[in-house]
Amino acid sequence: MGYMKNVLETVRMIEEQKLDIRTVTLGINLLDCADSNSEACRKKIYDKITSLGENLVPVADRVAAEYGINIVNKRISVTPISLVAGATSDENYVEFAKTLDKAAKEVGVDFLGGFSALVPRGFTRGDLRLINSIPEALAETSYVCSSVNVGSSKLGINMDAVAIMGDVIKKTAYLTRDEDSIGCAKLVVFCNAVEDNPFMAGAFHGVSQPETVLHVGVSGPGVVKSAVERYPDANFSQLAEVIKKTAFKITRSGQLVGTTVADRLGVPFGILDLSLAPTPAIGDSVGRILEEMGIEHTGGAASTCALALLNDAVKKGGIMASSSVGGLSGAFIPVSEDEGMIEAASMGALTLDKLEAMTCVCSVGLDMIAIPGHTPASTISGIIADEAAIGMVNNKTTAVRLIPVVGKDLGDSASFGGLLGEAPVMKVNPSDCSAFISRGGQIPAPIHSFKN
Repeated sequence: MGYMKNVLETVRMIEEQKLDIRTVTLGINLLDCADSNSEACRKKIYDKITSLGENLVPVADRVAAEYGINIVNKRISVTPISLVAGATSDENYVEFAKTLDKAAKEVGVDFLGGFSALVPRGFTRGDLRLINSIPEALAETSYVCSSVNVGSSKLGINMDAVAIMGDVIKKTAYLTRDEDSIGCAKLVVFCNAVEDNPFMAGAFHGVSQPETVLHVGVSGPGVVKSAVERYPDANFSQLAEVIKKTAFKITRSGQLVGTTVADRLGVPFGILDLSLAPTPAIGDSVGRILEEMGIEHTGGAASTCALALLNDAVKKGGIMASSSVGGLSGAFIPVSEDEGMIEAASMGALTLDKLEAMTCVCSVGLDMIAIPGHTPASTISGIIADEAAIGMVNNKTTAVRLIPVVGKDLGDSASFGGLLGEAPVMKVNPSDCSAFISRGGQIPAPIHSFKN
């Protein structure tokens, strides 16, 4: 009887509450593709990705059909390209991005992450060349995602990188202006980036990872919302237990699917990232979970507290269910990808300032937020600096994925399609911070970073 109850509950999660495996992401080490000859280097990269990644999509599709649970995206992450292309004398890495794009198309994945640079303490020549190539690279590719890590709790914040990224985001927005500046939706700026993140746009294959590895990202905001709905009178301790138990069940589903895909591909299973990653679909919203807890509209008073409870309970439930929980794991709050967030932002209940406060307790940061196209690069850099400071001081991952939509202002909306959804253009504080950003240099790591 108990077995049948569990089976029926899982079926309900899949069919009615939108439980899915958001992504299986194959990480591939490209360090051995480095070559001083740029053409030879790119050929090695293409050959390795297409060889190791050729079975990812068919195997994932077969496993999804066998278990009756949808795997929404199949993705590949690679070693940060600045580390590989840096062996060449190329001044521009756009051709490397095109090679990645061609390989991604060949193996049939949805996205490929790793057009990335890690610069919390400073730049190599390869880092700067990659960063300067990002706008053109994202404008001329379809599948490639890019990330730059500008800070960490151990090393501080590279404010020169922060300043540059404001300009890079503006240029990327302009070059993709005919598609509501969608290039910026494939670019994320991190503090404390993790090496085993299966989610885009920030995924890359860390240098401490094995030759190949399969990471899995599970999502289930609709399942958690349904569970919370059933306990309208629960106190907070009881509510946390409900969410923990629900996260446990979601994680077990992901563990089964992920380990099966990894086994059939003949690669190690890496981590299971239990992140409540929403979609634009009705009922698949983190914002709606907060409202189900008792917040009239997401962004109202107590939203940060509600999100803190949700994020912590999700992590605890996941850790109980798997010894391989990693990545980011918790709750994402991307505005354009969450119908509840979209509604709250459209009515003015959710502001950029409130979102910043909520990032202190969520899994990542300011994610998929459309802002006026005329927003200065220095202001974008200032927002990045604020998020990096939150991550550095609190020893957590924070990120910024802002989209200054060229030609659009408050009252307008930007549409990106698919899982990326659409977003109302949100107000940005107009105060000038250019004098602060122009100081440059390094913001030192906090005192608690010294732990030896």
